[in-house]
Amino acid sequence: MPIFDFLSGQFIDVIHWTDDTRDTMVWRFEREGHEIKYGAKLTVREGQAAVFVHEGQLADVFTPGLYMLETNNMPVMTSLQHWDHGFKSPFKSEIYFISTTRFNNLKWGTKNPIMLRDPEFGPTRIRAFGTYTVRVADAAKFLSEIVGTDGEFTMDEISFQIRNIIVQAFSRIIAGSGIPVLDMAANTADLGKLVAGEISAVVAEYGLSIPEFYIENISLPPEVEAALDKRTSMGIAGDLGRFTQYSAAEAMTAAAKNPSGGAGIGAGLGMGMGMAMAQQMADQGPWGARPAPAAAPQSPPPPPVEHVWHIAENGQTHGPYSKAAMGRMVTDGKLTRDSHVWTAGQDGWKRAEDVTELATLFTVMPPPPPGA
Repeated sequence: MPIFDFLSGQFIDVIHWTDDTRDTMVWRFEREGHEIKYGAKLTVREGQAAVFVHEGQLADVFTPGLYMLETNNMPVMTSLQHWDHGFKSPFKSEIYFISTTRFNNLKWGTKNPIMLRDPEFGPTRIRAFGTYTVRVADAAKFLSEIVGTDGEFTMDEISFQIRNIIVQAFSRIIAGSGIPVLDMAANTADLGKLVAGEISAVVAEYGLSIPEFYIENISLPPEVEAALDKRTSMGIAGDLGRFTQYSAAEAMTAAAKNPSGGAGIGAGLGMGMGMAMAQQMADQGPWGARPAPAAAPQSPPPPPVEHVWHIAENGQTHGPYSKAAMGRMVTDGKLTRDSHVWTAGQDGWKRAEDVTELATLFTVMPPPPPGA
């Protein structure tokens, strides 16, 4: 993994690093007691940074390029050592190579369920997982805040801490978003941007950045998913009476196609069909005219679903509010035509004036005077 050359004797003349691993973030150049020759060549490749530490103090940072280690290329070291322009002696320093490339396809997930209050299901729990990408944005800060004197630092040594930061930010944002569970799948991109923005501010203190962050899945507990499946099946079935008749007809057709396996079953089905026909004839009366069935009492239709609205102001969201509450806010001047609002089923945030259901709230108030 490391490659370095020595002059004959005790002075290091060439300093560089090549890495054939996929998880090494920091590697310390091993001097093995040798001094670095004044004017030695330092090669920093693309995707790397080199940091000099002299007598425990952070010194110069080198970005990709080829350098001659002289006083004009090492301003911090020159200042620390009070070197003059005639300095030509070898020196001792620790050199850390830091990988600044992206570390991709890193996993995150919620170890424990997240509690939230759903507008439709009430208190419920969800789990989520996804991937993210991390890279070193500030080599000096990352070395001083995280690595310390570790001679070889890998991604595994910090990934657990980053996952904790992600889960904490995700839990806080998802619990306060007010987005219904059934609509979260349609909003994973927006939720991902909110989470990425919050965790980026935290990991920046470590000298890191999160170029990419993805939410791959948000799931409910198995028992809630089973209840949803049953509810969906009932919706597909529609009229349960007709569904039962259809199922019985299918069963009789299947039995008729298998005469060898069940004479008794066929006879039982025949008796059942005969009794059903007799009952039908009895219901029709002596002249075959079936009396009109008594009209079933009509039940009122279900009340319309009232939308509740969320309002976005200064990068924060609050709500939900009913339409009546929104009307009061218009009267008090807390909600304007340009306020951004969102409700379940709506495609992203919209201005309140552009939402048909809310536009009527502004008709009772005169528009702003010209030139206001």
